[in-house]
Amino acid sequence: MTLVKERRKTRQIRIGNVKVGNDAPISVQSMTNTPTQDVKATVSQILNLERAGCEIIRVAVPDMEAAEAIKVIKQQIHIPLIADIHFDFRLAISAAKAGADALRINPGNIGEKKKVKAVVDCAKDFNIPIRIGVNAGSLEKEIEKRLGVSAPAMVESALNNIKMLEDLDFFNIKVSLKASDVARTVEAYRLLASKTDVPFHVGVTEAGGLYAGITKSAIGIGMLLAEGLGDTLRVSLTRDPVEEIRTGYEILRALGIRSRGPELISCPTCGRCNIDLFKITEQVEKALLESSSKIKVAIMGCVVNGPGEAKEADIGIAGGDGTGILFRKGKVIKKIEQDKLVDQLLGEIEKYTKDSEELNGKKD
Repeated sequence: MTLVKERRKTRQIRIGNVKVGNDAPISVQSMTNTPTQDVKATVSQILNLERAGCEIIRVAVPDMEAAEAIKVIKQQIHIPLIADIHFDFRLAISAAKAGADALRINPGNIGEKKKVKAVVDCAKDFNIPIRIGVNAGSLEKEIEKRLGVSAPAMVESALNNIKMLEDLDFFNIKVSLKASDVARTVEAYRLLASKTDVPFHVGVTEAGGLYAGITKSAIGIGMLLAEGLGDTLRVSLTRDPVEEIRTGYEILRALGIRSRGPELISCPTCGRCNIDLFKITEQVEKALLESSSKIKVAIMGCVVNGPGEAKEADIGIAGGDGTGILFRKGKVIKKIEQDKLVDQLLGEIEKYTKDSEELNGKKD
């Protein structure tokens, strides 16, 4: 049984070395929250995001200094970079010349057609795609007056902007339709899906802090992906963008679409728990953040149910009173002093990963 319907067929584009659309893997992306002009801070954040699994990064380009900084940033990172442009078409052109792998614009706020054409001609010259970003909060006034801030209004805006670019003989496009509420976002993508073959970038914008943002994103992005809609995704959080990447992959993992790194399972704790399971879980999560191992790890609060409830885990620990246990596939390997549980677990994970890599190497 699968949760996910057949993937929507789209044209395929390429952002740097990442294929987007049709049968390409659904990519997880994020956006920096550093001033792009601050090259050192921006590069540092992007490298952190890379280690967390970010596959495409977007940076804000509010002025010419930010546009020109892209050249230096690109020399120090390893993933494709999208320049986020509003209002000033000259910034889009400068960003493309500086090495941006794609442009994110809303053609409706770029201005007159000759300015849009200048951006399109530049994108053609550099063979880079344009993402049309439609937001419920910034619809064209005429459309909003007629249809209100609604999913049909978002779709009409998207179709108008797609047509504007395609009339200029430009088809290297992806599109996003984002609102701050789940229902409108999902409805908009559903309505647009049958009207174009342009790849979709999906997400719920301005989703909020950690809890509200994860909840809205998991439901909204999850519903769309389950219906076969979505080719790239971003989880928008008022938080360190590394959390966006972690959440994005967990959504994909939960749907059985993609997985990255270890899968961590842990119990919700109860009165039998005699260890600081919250702290231990955070320690292990942090230690495994950059791991690409496919191992399934369990962290359980007590020895009563630990191995049994987590018998599908490759490796796990369960706390006790002063001591805990290390288990593999539901079978106890050894008892461990409680303060050494995390170190022993991480050591076993490292050993398991190394053994798996050697085994796979022999098979290859």
